[in-house]
Amino acid sequence: MPGPVLLVLDADPPPRLGRLTGRVRVQHTGERGLADLLPHADVLLVWDFGSDAVRGAWPSDGPGPRWVHCASAGVDRLLFPALRASGTVLTNARGVFERPVAEYVAGLVLALAKDLPGTLELQRRRRWVHRDGQRVAGSRAVVVGAGPIGREITRLLHGLGVQVALVGRTARRTIHGIADLDRLAARADWVIGAAPLTESTRALFDSRFFGLLQPSARFINVGRGPQVVESALADALERRWIAGAALDVFAKEPLSPDSPLWDAPGLLISPHMSGDTVGWRDRLGEQFVDMYERWAAGEPLPNVVDKERGYVPSSDVPGGPEGS
Repeated sequence: MPGPVLLVLDADPPPRLGRLTGRVRVQHTGERGLADLLPHADVLLVWDFGSDAVRGAWPSDGPGPRWVHCASAGVDRLLFPALRASGTVLTNARGVFERPVAEYVAGLVLALAKDLPGTLELQRRRRWVHRDGQRVAGSRAVVVGAGPIGREITRLLHGLGVQVALVGRTARRTIHGIADLDRLAARADWVIGAAPLTESTRALFDSRFFGLLQPSARFINVGRGPQVVESALADALERRWIAGAALDVFAKEPLSPDSPLWDAPGLLISPHMSGDTVGWRDRLGEQFVDMYERWAAGEPLPNVVDKERGYVPSSDVPGGPEGS
């Protein structure tokens, strides 16, 4: 069948491409077959967004795909030098995960403030121990990452009465710059990581940072795992430098059974699920089909990643186009 070649780096279950059936040459591959097929593809759909295979399979000479779409918000696995330097357009799944992630963060804030983990543990042990919970309204939060996920988290926390300072790469009207982070975090009850992974955010949350926080503060990360120095967080919890933490993302996933994080006091661990609500794969597939139809019609693509910055710039952010 003539027409563009759409190559899908598959994960289980594969994407539903619905309206594209019979209109495009679709080839499915796993990591092993990617290098052979990639030079002949016009479009690459990275459905297996946890894979690092594209880096090793990218053509060393000759053209690569004209467009690569990653079915996730984070694209750091695809920002290797050859793709950065190429003319290939890179897009992500912005628009699918913002609200679910924000709801998850709000749930964690409420659960930690009211000590629901402790209540469940006491129930399991059949113990009746009264405690005083923390009032959420009036507490202070710092959200690190001023992209769409960070802004949606801010909106939901505002609804709970939390005073939120939003921190981005650079300061503008309603957003603080990264230079303000230490000052704001030192007064915060909640510090929430929601930034893309870039060189400036890698290992951002380290021993020095956790030492700045109040002993009553809690740390939540739904951004990217390598932004947290995990040994430093575990040590901060052991030393009671902070009151608790919740991680949904990790430097290496799945988290190893022998990781010391499993035993860190006051830490909630979830398996990278903050944005995954019922039907999320179908929404990702529908989003890609809509984008493909625009691409095939010669229309501009949404969600185009600035390959130097590492994220999609946001034209709707007050004060200028910024994404983190």
